[in-house]
Amino acid sequence: MGTAPDVPSWADHVRGARGPIYLAIANALTGAVGRGEIQPGERLPPHRSLAASLGVDLTTVTRAYAEARRRGLLDGAVGRGTFVRADVKPPGEAAAGTLVDMSMILPPQPVHPCLRDLLREGVAKLLRHEDAATLMAYRTGAGTMQDRLAGAAWLRPVLGAVSPQRVLLCPGAQSAVQAILATLTRPGDTVMTESLAYPGLRALAAHAELKLVGAPMDEEGLVPDALDALCRARKPAAIYCTPTMQNPSTATMSAGRREAIAGIARRHETVLIEDDAYGLLAADPMRGIAATAPERCFHVATTAKTLSPGLRTAYLVVPPGPHADRVTTALRAAVMMASPLLTSLVTMWVRDGTAGAILAGIRREAQSRQAMARAILPPCFEAHPDGLHCWLHLPPQWRQGAFTAYVRARGVALVASDAFQVSGLPPNAVRLALGVASDGDVLREALGDISDALLAPMPAEFSGII
Repeated sequence: MGTAPDVPSWADHVRGARGPIYLAIANALTGAVGRGEIQPGERLPPHRSLAASLGVDLTTVTRAYAEARRRGLLDGAVGRGTFVRADVKPPGEAAAGTLVDMSMILPPQPVHPCLRDLLREGVAKLLRHEDAATLMAYRTGAGTMQDRLAGAAWLRPVLGAVSPQRVLLCPGAQSAVQAILATLTRPGDTVMTESLAYPGLRALAAHAELKLVGAPMDEEGLVPDALDALCRARKPAAIYCTPTMQNPSTATMSAGRREAIAGIARRHETVLIEDDAYGLLAADPMRGIAATAPERCFHVATTAKTLSPGLRTAYLVVPPGPHADRVTTALRAAVMMASPLLTSLVTMWVRDGTAGAILAGIRREAQSRQAMARAILPPCFEAHPDGLHCWLHLPPQWRQGAFTAYVRARGVALVASDAFQVSGLPPNAVRLALGVASDGDVLREALGDISDALLAPMPAEFSGII
């Protein structure tokens, strides 16, 4: 009978570790590199050998090595094996004062597929099939026909069949919303939105000298009766809303609520701006408002939350008619164009299925992190099971400003509710984003710190913070 291969010394840390085994292996590797037990350039045990020595299946080791590669620790070559990168900077233990930034909503890096590898391979493939000079040159308009066809295909789960002539490429959702407002509004106009709204909208409204009015919300977002009354009184130039996984409240509109909001826009002859940053993250995407009311709804969908913010690509679907030309003119005046290199990469990924695989990987990781939050935090928060953030209600002894200062001093950054408040007093709540933490262990520790802080009495030094 053969004997199992010897277990590497660093792999001893895998035994007894909590959570997924592949993460325990990746964490043990990270620690060994940080402690100098494994040197840059050193070859690691083959997948099958390590799996046999640890008594786990081959796919577990494959996922572990993929995770370590995503962290920038490993390189591999077919026929040569897997090595610690020669230029690796050992991460070691977290330095004192290291901040876990849960203040910015970013998609978590999927364990599989590895985005770093896909970027390297994707750009190389693009350069093999496209002229580099064309990819680095100026372009007029709002995307090539291939780009716009890819956008229509990407949005099909929420909008159904859409003419590519109505799809415009933008360098991010912020530029898309800015172009819409520049086309539809004048200084002094009113824009209706949720009482808690994305801070980027607040910045755009202030810059354009628009009056932003927040309408009451419930667990599904905008309350139709209240919105109808405000539209009757204020005659808004536009209604802006996020119908799926609203930022920050995580509220998601039902199909009936979406139809009601569309009906209000029709009744008051105003337009809707549907910011659908998170719609495709849902395992079963809801039909967008723009599919119900295409004649008066501008639909904005960024890849920042579904693929990567570094791609700087968003799709803007305009109503039929002259809007495409007018918004394209506004886009060109403000931002000139989207990056041909990045948009071509996204187009290629949509067409060959890579974008769908990345989205699925992000969704799996988001679901895992949401499950972790439900297991660690007390049940005083709202979240979508496929979402990237949570809306945490605070106990009576804490106010949101004091709480964010308290947990920041302990190494965790959150966002207080007043950053989102448009009308009235901000609720006693904070938003925490789950995607930035580098791995499950970092997130687990940060969530534990937040949970402990919720039970702590507010220290005297914070009693004056409002």
